[in-house]
Amino acid sequence: MSEPALVQIRQLKKTYTRGKQTVEVLHGIDLDIPKGDFVALMGPSGSGKTTLLNLIGGLDVPSAGSVAVEGRRIDQLSGGELARWRAEHVGFVFQFYNLLPVLSAQKNVELPLLLAKMGGAERAKRAQVALTLVGLGDRAGHRPSELSGGQEQRVAIARALVTDPTLLVCDEPTGDLDRKTADEILTLLQTLNREHGKTIIMVTHDPKAAEFARRTVHLDKGKLVDAVAAH
Repeated sequence: MSEPALVQIRQLKKTYTRGKQTVEVLHGIDLDIPKGDFVALMGPSGSGKTTLLNLIGGLDVPSAGSVAVEGRRIDQLSGGELARWRAEHVGFVFQFYNLLPVLSAQKNVELPLLLAKMGGAERAKRAQVALTLVGLGDRAGHRPSELSGGQEQRVAIARALVTDPTLLVCDEPTGDLDRKTADEILTLLQTLNREHGKTIIMVTHDPKAAEFARRTVHLDKGKLVDAVAAH
């Protein structure tokens, strides 16, 4: 028997109400993401990619259907439980780095650990390990304004990794970067996946970015159209 997928999505629907109008963004999605997978979610603007990503990451709750991570139904958690689950299990990387300009790279990376019960020395050690992992061990004392865009995104990835999350959830992580820098960031994500076993789900509109993933899942008008296997 093969073990069940790390992420299991069944008949997932998401509906928003705008005034008197109801808009269904996702129409009954079924998707399995095995542990150690690197999935690129692609599709035209408005296809539901980010909505699906936010449901997997616990930033939003479905209107119907289920999302299970490691066998736990996150769609059934209360608001407080979901926030705790997110803090422990999901690392988020966004297009804009969301770093605090007044803090050093080190202190930015430590931020998610402030919620955990650990001392300052342990936080600092973990942040240093994460920064070293993304190739910025020597930039720990630099503030965001002293770093390039690619370096800032590396700091954001280190911050996402510092809690050793179950899932790394990336929304257009290279959308604000030039091609060369984008490829460096994507190579880093690929290394985290292949050498460190991180399960990564990435929304992108860039076919070149999707090539770094193990497989690509296409959404159109809130439905999965096809999944392209790894190369």
